[in-house]
Amino acid sequence: MRESPTFAVRYRRKRQGKTDYKTRLKLLTGSERRIVVRRSLKNLWMQVVEYTPAGDKVLVSVHSHELRKLGWKGALNNLPAAYLCGLLLGKKAKAKKIAKAVMDIGLNVSIKGAVWFAALKGIVDAGVAVPHAKEILPSEQRIKGEHIAAWAKQLKADAEKYKRTFNNYLKAGLAPEDLPAHLEDIKKKVLA
Repeated sequence: MRESPTFAVRYRRKRQGKTDYKTRLKLLTGSERRIVVRRSLKNLWMQVVEYTPAGDKVLVSVHSHELRKLGWKGALNNLPAAYLCGLLLGKKAKAKKIAKAVMDIGLNVSIKGAVWFAALKGIVDAGVAVPHAKEILPSEQRIKGEHIAAWAKQLKADAEKYKRTFNNYLKAGLAPEDLPAHLEDIKKKVLA
């Protein structure tokens, strides 16, 4: 530990890279509900969070495993899954009379067309007003998973590489070329 009268130890969560306190303060002083989107190596989870002096209060929550209950056979952390999770969160938020919120991606890098923005597109499509620029959203083809289907068709010539790359899809009984149609089926179930 450093010893100096002018040295101040940063907050633990700041040192660990978990919280950007300046950004958090801006979000909290805006008094809007926040849509928090987080991603791990295999899953996604999203929450609508409201600030209270006693601590943040989660109003609505969605985990990507909920897509399995609807029949989703694809990966749980890619663009199509993020869109469906966002759609599901938006539907649950509308049921709880949440009509407006702001996006909170935490310390994640804001890259055009990223998973966070696929989730945002799903939330907006469900009818929740979230301020955003249209340019950051991924294209409809990427949201539907057409890029994955095209890659699968390209790899099909090399059967071993195809099987190794799409092993989880094939185990679940989904040909990766059929991902766009499968997404549309699950989207109808979410909206029903």
